[in-house]
Amino acid sequence: MVFLPEPPQRHGAAAGPETAVLLCNLGTPDAPTAPALRRYLAQFLADPRVVEIPKLLWALILHGVILRVRPAKSAAKYQTVWTPDGSPLKVWTQKQAALLQGMLGERGHRVRVAYAMRYGQPAIAATLEALKREGARRVLVLPAYPQYSGATTASVIDDVARWSLQTRHLPELRFINRYHDDAAYIGALAQTVREHWQREGRADKLVMSFHGMPERTLQLGDPYHCECLKTGRLLAEALGLKDGEWLVTFQSRFGKAKWLEPYTEPSLIKLAKEGLKSVDVICPGFAADCLETLEEINQEAREAFLHAGGQRFGYIACLNDHPDGMRALAGLAERHLQGWPTTHAAPHPDTLALQRQRALAAGAKE
Repeated sequence: MVFLPEPPQRHGAAAGPETAVLLCNLGTPDAPTAPALRRYLAQFLADPRVVEIPKLLWALILHGVILRVRPAKSAAKYQTVWTPDGSPLKVWTQKQAALLQGMLGERGHRVRVAYAMRYGQPAIAATLEALKREGARRVLVLPAYPQYSGATTASVIDDVARWSLQTRHLPELRFINRYHDDAAYIGALAQTVREHWQREGRADKLVMSFHGMPERTLQLGDPYHCECLKTGRLLAEALGLKDGEWLVTFQSRFGKAKWLEPYTEPSLIKLAKEGLKSVDVICPGFAADCLETLEEINQEAREAFLHAGGQRFGYIACLNDHPDGMRALAGLAERHLQGWPTTHAAPHPDTLALQRQRALAAGAKE
């Protein structure tokens, strides 16, 4: 075993925070081009947590078929949502990390908040190495997935574990597995729906679309399906919705296997053909807007619903940098930081404002 080189030994108090929070999201290609998508998809789809097919058979399918066809198609989709600052998912995750550091600072916690991507850049291992060099001795890993799944949350933990196997002097590590029923998270989702209704009016039905998973994962013991249903029920209760006024669906099918049902787009088409005139769609399982929400839902699903006879389609944005959503993340991190020496004397309000400005500026430059 060859270990990664260690940073110089520090003696005395560290210059920076010794506790860090690592916000991890799924990932994104570097650019909306076929070569960049090929690199990204090769890493993403080679993860055995994502595709549970015998390795040799899947390698033949992935490299012989999928990576020859899918990158160009995916690149065209990414081009419709790409921003001047890059991928929406990366832009929002970067901003969330900066705001989270500011909020935790306001609550008296001296911590460093960084972000990383499970697939693509910045990579989890490289970010953990950077935090170590800065003096981090404790790291709280916060996957941005509200509902636990082996294909998402566990894959982040796998990546941290691979880095750990190469690291001689490990920091203390903690992991947040889920927050699908967190009261502040549910409250933040409900607030975004209410704000949408105040601006646009209330549709006939609220559809809550979660990322899909093969049905087989449910049968094998993955709790994702149950946690999605619980999030949907709690959100409906928070909004005072009655049976028939809301629906949980699953999107982003891949391959020919049966996935969790009901499927989002076919459900929207069916509702329109049955005479439903208006629908609002929210994606509670995504912490930030990305290709799956902005293109798959707000473009493709919108077009399918309207083409089938629907008259109004409302898309409710993800929590992104919504103040209530950020407070929910800060509260979640704060609870899991308990017992670690992060608190310090509360600084002057002017100092807090300066800290937030610096955090936002630093996040914009990364």
